[in-house]
Amino acid sequence: MIAVDNESFIVAGIDSWNIDHAPEIFERRLAKVLRGVTSFRLPPTPDPDRGVDGVRVRRFPEFYSCPQCHVLQPFSVFNCLPGRASCPTCQEDLVPSRFVLACDDGHIEDFPYWKWLHRGSEQARGLCGGTLTLQTEGNTASLRSVVVRCTCGVPDVSMEGAFRVKALRDLGIRCEGRRPWLGGAKPQPCTRHPRAMQRGSSSAWHPVMRSALSIPPWGEGARGLVEREKLIGAPESAIRWHFEKRPGLLKKADTTVEEVIDLAREMNEEPPNSSENGDGRVDPHTLLREEEYESLRRGNPEQHTAEWQPFVCEKPEGDLTPVHAHGLAEIMLAKRLREVRALEGFTRGVAPLESEPEQRLAELQLGRDVSWLPAIEVKGEGVFVRLDEDRLHEWETKPTVIEQVEQMRRNHLALIEERTRPNTPKSSAPRSPVSPRFVLLHTLAHILINEWSLDGGYPASALRERLYASEAMAGILVYTATSDSAGSLGGIVAQGDPERLAATLQSALARAAWCSNDPLCMESGASGADSVNLAACHACVLLPETSCELNNSFLDRALLVGTPSEEVPGYFNRV
Repeated sequence: MIAVDNESFIVAGIDSWNIDHAPEIFERRLAKVLRGVTSFRLPPTPDPDRGVDGVRVRRFPEFYSCPQCHVLQPFSVFNCLPGRASCPTCQEDLVPSRFVLACDDGHIEDFPYWKWLHRGSEQARGLCGGTLTLQTEGNTASLRSVVVRCTCGVPDVSMEGAFRVKALRDLGIRCEGRRPWLGGAKPQPCTRHPRAMQRGSSSAWHPVMRSALSIPPWGEGARGLVEREKLIGAPESAIRWHFEKRPGLLKKADTTVEEVIDLAREMNEEPPNSSENGDGRVDPHTLLREEEYESLRRGNPEQHTAEWQPFVCEKPEGDLTPVHAHGLAEIMLAKRLREVRALEGFTRGVAPLESEPEQRLAELQLGRDVSWLPAIEVKGEGVFVRLDEDRLHEWETKPTVIEQVEQMRRNHLALIEERTRPNTPKSSAPRSPVSPRFVLLHTLAHILINEWSLDGGYPASALRERLYASEAMAGILVYTATSDSAGSLGGIVAQGDPERLAATLQSALARAAWCSNDPLCMESGASGADSVNLAACHACVLLPETSCELNNSFLDRALLVGTPSEEVPGYFNRV
């Protein structure tokens, strides 16, 4: 939802957007793992000179009130003059409703003022014939001061208690399954209990993003040319004719028309990505990370210009002995990176955690006629770090380490069960990724970002993590999260020098060993909004939202430095 002057709107479904002039973004690896997606688009911008619009919106919430006469009713009933949102009687600017009703499956609607005021009587259906008013009384900002009245004579009711789910349930207020952002969408059956929230609350919309790095051979040289020119599966004659008109493209991409013809045929026959879990379920997003992990380890020296080689990764110069002593096995400098981030959907209410989004993902369009998703591309640089797998295996199999993480895992499983839709088959229910390795790598990424923000001059919000944690992977990538001047001139890559990184890690571990909230922070049995953290708070390892891909969940600095009692050893205890 967005506010424009004294009006409020909700961004409409992408099937209503005008994308005629929206630039296309190419990332074939990501498109293959998103169901029904063939391409990505930058959000379109309007061009008033040509009469072209872009992203479209719908009015929401529908209820407005007048600050002078306090009338509360749908905007259409005010019968405002065209282009104006003011009360025809008082000539005062109208105010959109502060409160909305939403559920965890993404449904949203106006707050049911009639039902809240009439308290379950027959008049709650809006048959009393009265007019609602909304007025703020007193000098406080509490909900008790916000009073709803009706001219039919029912007792006044304040908004106090409206944010309690039980209060709404006791009044018979249920989720109606409405999707006002989708034009013509019928209400969906919904068993979730709705909750009232402020219109501008951060809980009203949580994006679910999917991303992928551009790694070789995708997007590079001849393959990149085939993607950009949309030649996948094109006949040989059409490809030759295409480059007869634009011969300079072949030279720029350092390729030949014969190579392009072969690649166009080969890419057309590529099977979709898939990666089977142990129980036979397919998780293509895991394959994306596995491919990136191998590319980061393998490296890719510079061969083409930035336009035709979005990924350049090399080993640092110098002796790695200083970092080997800290339990790191490898450092790679990603001197050129390109990441594509696509909006797959969204949720409302509680923020989604790892393994949850598919269970309650609100759709961006009505039906499946749209084969594209809105996306952005970020170009920057980063440092990839891999842990010593032998030392890691020795540490993560210790019983005290496993028990330390088990409580976090149980809390996450209980949270998943609570949020999973009723009657969901057990075989398709999401699983928890929490393990000692996973939590260790995640917390390590956080302390490195925090340290670079203090020592390297980067704002923490300009850096971002990417985790590679599984039985076959044990690495992290810290890279620039924005494509502006913050960290775009080699500053991050300079932090990957072995001696500098060893000193940075030593300082970060010393800082993580003590928190201003200790001993409460270190001894906490559960912390965080959903009790899926242990020793982690805003004074030690939490990061801005833009930097963490897991909403600041699954963190425990005790796994890095150990507990004060030394009952749980930290991975970095030797240093």
